[in-house]
Parts: sequence; C-alpha cells; structure tokens
Amino acid sequence: MKKFILLLIVIVFVFSMFNFAEKPRIGVLRFTNNVAGTSYWSWNTTVARELQDMLIAELATTKAFQVLERKEINAVFSEQELSKSGRVSKSTRVKMGKIKGAKYLIAGTVAAFEKSGGKGGKVRFKGISLGGKKTKIYIAVDVKVIDTETGEVVDVRTIEASAKGKALGAGLNIRNFSISGGANKKTPTGKAIRACLIYISRYLKCSLAKVKHPRCMKKWNKMEAKRQKKTMDSIDLD
Repeated sequence: MKKFILLLIVIVFVFSMFNFAEKPRIGVLRFTNNVAGTSYWSWNTTVARELQDMLIAELATTKAFQVLERKEINAVFSEQELSKSGRVSKSTRVKMGKIKGAKYLIAGTVAAFEKSGGKGGKVRFKGISLGGKKTKIYIAVDVKVIDTETGEVVDVRTIEASAKGKALGAGLNIRNFSISGGANKKTPTGKAIRACLIYISRYLKCSLAKVKHPRCMKKWNKMEAKRQKKTMDSIDLD
C-alpha cells in the first residue's frame, strides 16, 4: 500500500511538472529566398511577410509555444506610452516592463521552388496562367533555430512539401501574388507552401516543445535521411 501511494505521488508530481512547464518562447523572422529570379518564384517583401505570418499562425495553432509578436512591436510600445501618459484609466493601464523576450528565433529560407507539368492549353492574363495540364509544385525550406542568449544555431532542418492540381494560378508569377489571398490558397502553389509551413510547425513542436523526444524525432530523422539520399542519388559524380 505504501509503495502504491508513493508511486501515485511520483506520478502526480511528474504530471504537474510536465503540465506547468513553461512553453518555449519563440519569435519568427521574415523569410529569405535563395531561388529569387527564377521563372517560378519572383520574390518581394509582401511574400516574405506573408510566409512569416502564416508560420506564426501555424505555430500558435500547435499550442506548444509562446509565440511572441515582433513585427508589430512598435504598436505595443505606443500602447504602453499611452498608458504611461495618464490619459488611460488606472484600471485598464498596461503594466510596463512585462514584454517577454524570445528564447529562440526561427529563421526560414526558401531553398528550392520547382514546377513540373502544366504545359499547353493555357490562356495568360497579367502573369496568371488559366487552365492547362496538371501541375506539380515542390518547395523546400531551410529552417534555423537561433538561441537568443548565445546567438548559436541550435537546430537546422530542411522541410519539403509538394502538391498537384489544375487550378487558377498553376503557372503563377508571384511578383504580384498574395499567397494567403482568396482563391490562391487552392492552387498547387498555395497548397505546397501551406503544407510546408505545417510540417515546419510540427517539426519545431517535436524539436523544441518536446525537447527532441526520441519517439517523436524518429519520424523526422527518417524523413531527413530519405531526403538526403534522394538528393545524393540525383547527383552524377563522374
């Protein structure tokens, strides 16, 4: 009986520690691009911001992190200054010195963006291809996790995703394209990008929130080994 009670106490203690452990504090940087200038991916600041916002949303959805807003930090400072001015009621004033610092910064770089298929039978209008055969879109993003205390890159992973389909924007010029806007979410391009960001959020949940739990990491390490082998097999070393 004593052993059972002791075991129960240990289980309750471990559960409480796990349940009340602070979630990792993270901030997301704007995405950069290593394939700019190709016919399939014309980069601009709007795309960089949208990818940043989309990843923030996916990370917040996991409920595994404290996702800190940095893009709108000036608006937060303005609200604090307004509270400090005395023009806001005491009961609703914002407390100063409560902004949390990020433990990790997440940086994403688009390493590859490819399109195959989709030739013939198209009508083009202002950079958008209508109709055509089925198109396959492939995207790869290099993800870096940076420790803000040391500046050290503590984790790196390449995440890939692809999507097939025939829809508006299958042969898209992204120079004037909003990834998150309207019908573009349903295109192969939009689907591949969204899938890649979901994969990134799930990997980071496993890597950071679950502190690289062996069972969780086994799947990702297997995927990484497969990716590396596929890349190496595609290289002709004469």
